[in-house]
Amino acid sequence: MKLLKKLAAATAVSFAMMGAAQAATVLNDWVLNPNGTGGAAAGQTVNEYLDINGNAFIQITPTSGTTFNFAEHGVFNSLQADSNGQPFSSNFGGKFLTATFDAYGTGTFGGGFSFTGGTISIYTSTSYGGTNGVYGANTGTLIATFDVMVGGGGVVDASGSPINNGQVSILAKATSPDGLKAGYFFGADGTDLSTSDLLSFAFTNANTVKSPTGTLVSEVACQYAGFTGPGCGSGTYANSSTAFFVSNNGQFKLAEVPEPGSLALFGIAMLGAGVVSRKRAAKKAA
Repeated sequence: MKLLKKLAAATAVSFAMMGAAQAATVLNDWVLNPNGTGGAAAGQTVNEYLDINGNAFIQITPTSGTTFNFAEHGVFNSLQADSNGQPFSSNFGGKFLTATFDAYGTGTFGGGFSFTGGTISIYTSTSYGGTNGVYGANTGTLIATFDVMVGGGGVVDASGSPINNGQVSILAKATSPDGLKAGYFFGADGTDLSTSDLLSFAFTNANTVKSPTGTLVSEVACQYAGFTGPGCGSGTYANSSTAFFVSNNGQFKLAEVPEPGSLALFGIAMLGAGVVSRKRAAKKAA
């Protein structure tokens, strides 16, 4: 109990310090132009975040009786910003944002999990959910690529599945000059952000999808993730303890890259939060 209190206190301090750091670095009133033409003046202001929704297929490989490795492949879209009810497609000739997400990491059954690497690829598109490309999520113009950084994650149940409506966090980085394509992302002052190094913070709620559609299975599990179990070639797909679908909805934010010390502090805070979450989960189970 004393150790838990110390970790909780350290985490609280870390988050408090990082809160001050991120308040200065998270981008507000930046501009997104899905058409990539006309500069910032032809774009739409994003006060704080992009709304994101999607599905992911997760495969778990136990590494011991208590630990596992995992691989996650997901498809997402963003139809609006700041939950403002103003669809991008209405203002930009039917275009909105789509994305593919592939990542991997480690976890503890009945405890926490964290990411160790991966990629987020963002596109402008006019379709999503079909059979072109990967579920229609990568058929448009690639406008951003983020590398998933070590950390983030969430809490899982005894089978390794994210707890229902549990929050999952992802930290990623886009490095100039290839991270962001010119003409799509702009700062509040109109500066093209393609010349900058940026972080992205994604926060989503995860829920198990009990009956994924046939298209979702064939596109994301079979094609994108390379799954070869039932539902991919033969048999009928069904979630199992080692392969399952989750739905995600949440927010995607951009931030300036902080000082190395601040970024390290963020990692310590995430680690402390993960330990506290695992302790709480274990206490509830008992």
